[in-house]
Formats: sequence, structure tokens, C-alpha cells
Amino acid sequence: MININRILDNAIEKDASDVHLIFGLKPILRISRELKELEDEDVIEENELYEAYDYFLRGNVEKDEIYKSTKRLDTSFEYKDIRLRVNISSSDDMPIFTMRIIKNTLPKFEDLGVPDIVRRMTYQPHGLILVTGKTNSGKTTTLNALINEINEKQNKKILTLEKPIEYKHTCKKSIIVQKEVGKGGDVGNFRDGVKNSLREDCDILVIGEIRDKETMEAAIDMAESGHLVIGTLHTKSCAETIDRMINFYEVRDQASIKYLMSSLLKLVVSQRLLKGVDGNLVLLPEVMIVDNVVAGCIRKDKFSVAELEDAIQSNIDKGNISLINSIAKLFVDEKITLEQAKAQIEEKNIETLNRTIMQMKIKRG
Repeated sequence: MININRILDNAIEKDASDVHLIFGLKPILRISRELKELEDEDVIEENELYEAYDYFLRGNVEKDEIYKSTKRLDTSFEYKDIRLRVNISSSDDMPIFTMRIIKNTLPKFEDLGVPDIVRRMTYQPHGLILVTGKTNSGKTTTLNALINEINEKQNKKILTLEKPIEYKHTCKKSIIVQKEVGKGGDVGNFRDGVKNSLREDCDILVIGEIRDKETMEAAIDMAESGHLVIGTLHTKSCAETIDRMINFYEVRDQASIKYLMSSLLKLVVSQRLLKGVDGNLVLLPEVMIVDNVVAGCIRKDKFSVAELEDAIQSNIDKGNISLINSIAKLFVDEKITLEQAKAQIEEKNIETLNRTIMQMKIKRG
């Protein structure tokens, strides 16, 4: 019989970020990006996976129907006052489990390594701010740290759309309304949640995921109507984010959407998490402020990712942080190795990285 409580206690004690339950394997923890099995636990049998299924669903008929009809379920779960984001999927017609452990206490914004310009941009009265990165790049933590920062410093009504809700915020200076997206949640999908937010008198709308054209259009409408919209996209760089947004649309519509983006988009921050030389995770940020130069690149008939990357690199003095500068700084600060630094960029940019590292070292004396 599988003991989920013991597995979760172990995961919390070892400061794991994720727990994996898969048939034929011992329970697996992800600790500082590395997968480690719980050696004292037994290999998981098929019947134990169904025990785990019952443990997490607690007889919820609607969630059971969702899993049986789609073979996947995202849900939240509380264990000893700690929130878990639980994903149940299927392999060989058996349920498998991936659990993300959500820490009770949000790290302070200044401790995350996110550049302060990102926090300052939340004072914009309207527009669009995007936090981007691949899966497990810390987007949700950054997003919630921003919400917490606004909550402590500004008097706003913040509406969040999340799938599922991970951090539960307590109202401080701001009013915070959190809505869970999905079947059985507070709203069926992100698109409908964004559209309805126009009638909810919010100052700031936070969209947990922008994955399709409809949600993007609704977010742009919201920003255009005088609200600040903060959202996330699964992209690996600032320039790729713009490319993805443009390609949500048909070619005939791209000119008009480029114009809207260039006027409404205020800032894009793209982030990655790397395992530092001390074993701890370090944030690698790239920041693009949409000034006249960047806006001009976006509006061009033929959008160029390379040209936009050059614009970011050449306007560092305006608050932009290029990926190369960010990598070089982490290396010069002895937080990552040279091998790690070079692995983050294409071969053609290695020379630029080496030159940037030398310039930083000379500047520091």
C-alpha cells in the first residue's frame, strides 16, 4: 500500500520542487533540477497508482469525469497547509502523477534576481507586460512575486486567472480576486475569463497562460481599454515572444496586430533557471523595454528576430538587459561556469559573449 503522506513529508523535508509517481519506479523527487529516487520506498505497483488517484480526487465526481474523458487532469491539493499542483496523466492506460510543491511563503521580489525595472513597470496605468520562459523557468513564482509587490505598495484591484491557483494571496493595500480556470472552476477558459474581466472593474489583470489567438486578442482588448495586463507565454526569449504573438494571426492581419503590439506592449521579461556552481538555482533574465527603437522593429513589414535581438543589445542604457549580458554577468559573478554560459547561446554568439565578459572584467578592475 502506497503511503502518499510519507512521500510528501520526505519531499517537503528535502526541499523538493516536484514529486513523480510512475508505475515500475520508486517515487522520484526533483531536487535542485536533479531527479532522485526515494530509496526507502518500494517500487510502485499498478494498484497503488489507483490508490494515489483516490487519494488526490477524494471522491470528486467532476474531476473523475474530466480525467476519464481526457486522460489528463490538472488540480490543486492541500497537504499540511502546503499547496500542491497535481497533474494526473496516463501511460499504458495507467494514471501517473506529477506534483509541484508550492512554498507557503513567496520569496521577496528582490531575492529572485528579477531586474528591478520589471517591478517598476507595474506602475504603468495600462498596457501589456509579459513574463516568458520555458516550463520550470520560474514564471509563476515571478508572476506571484509581482502580484505580492503590487499588493503591498499599490491600491489596486487585481484579478487573476490561473490554472490551477498555486499561491493564495491575502489582500493588503490591494484587492485581489483569484479565479481558477477550467471545467469545474470559476471560469471555463482563459479567453472567457479575460472578456468578463472588462465588467469587473479591475485595474490589473493577471493571465496565467496565453496559449492561443483568442486569449491574446482578449488580453490586447483589455490593455487597449485602459487596463494593465500581465501575462505569461511559453517562449524562450524576448524576440521569440514577439514572433509567437505575430504568428498567432493570419498574414493578412499581421500588420494591424504589429501596430497594436508596438503601442500596447510595455515590457517583456524572459527568464531561465540554471543550477549555479553552489548547487542553488540562479535566474538568467532577459529584459526588453518597448521603446521607439523596439516598437519600430516590431512594426516592420518583415519582422526579424535577429534585428530585435540587436536592438535589445544596443539599448542597454535604456534598461534593456540582453541575454548575452545577463549570461556574462552571472559568469563574472562566479555563479555559473563558462561551459554553462556558452551552452545558453548559439555558437555564432560565443565571440560576442567572450568580448562582453572581458569588458565586464576590465570595467570592474
